[in-house]
Amino acid sequence: QVQLVESGGGLVQDGDSLRLSCAASGRTGRTFSTYTMGWFRQAPGKERDFVAGISWSGSSTYYADSVKGRFTISRDNDKNTVYLQMNSLKPEDTAVYYCGASKLSGPVVRAIGYDYWGRGTQVTVSS
Repeated sequence: QVQLVESGGGLVQDGDSLRLSCAASGRTGRTFSTYTMGWFRQAPGKERDFVAGISWSGSSTYYADSVKGRFTISRDNDKNTVYLQMNSLKPEDTAVYYCGASKLSGPVVRAIGYDYWGRGTQVTVSS
């Protein structure tokens, strides 16, 4: 079992930046560095949508079109933590942000591909 805890959300204004963190812990047969990690977001009444993903080594990253050029995903395997740097935030970025851990390799952009989830952190961008 892997426990994921997100942090760093908050209320910001249009154009501001935030950095989300997701810390992993727990005992499993795999180390954190072997999981593909991803960030998703869910607005009220909507599905959980893919935002960004990163390979186990950090060498490969991929993004939803809506955040390309504004968001950056990264990871520190020594700290068992994945980050999401969000710049130029827009009101449409308002959502609960979740991080997930997947045992799959390669771009994992569907929520069903993730095995573990955190409880989420709220990001609200005011206009």
